[in-house]
Amino acid sequence: MTTTILTATYNFSAYMIYLPIVIILTILVSQFLFKNSKTFMLDIFHQKEDIAMATNSLFKIGFYLLNLGFALCIIEFFKIETVERLVVALSRKIGGFSIYLGVMMLLNLLLFLRGRKHA
Repeated sequence: MTTTILTATYNFSAYMIYLPIVIILTILVSQFLFKNSKTFMLDIFHQKEDIAMATNSLFKIGFYLLNLGFALCIIEFFKIETVERLVVALSRKIGGFSIYLGVMMLLNLLLFLRGRKHA
């Protein structure tokens, strides 16, 4: 008969810290980006507010899906046995996600600018 020794890890804590942070970051960036992109959308669609706002809403939903989906894809933490490793693991995950989110925001901004140029 084999016996296994259970060792406590901080993985569950990591998930419970990581998830709310990436969700809140995504929501804040999305609100900021799409509140300020209304001007671009109105310009792109020649002041047709209904189509501009509908397109802006679709971009926002896509932004949420893409970023939250990515955050969930990278959620896995490997065996975290100390508080120090918990902090390091969270810093890497949240830092990496923040960089990704910044790049996605800039790409969206470039799309808005490109649409404005073509309009």
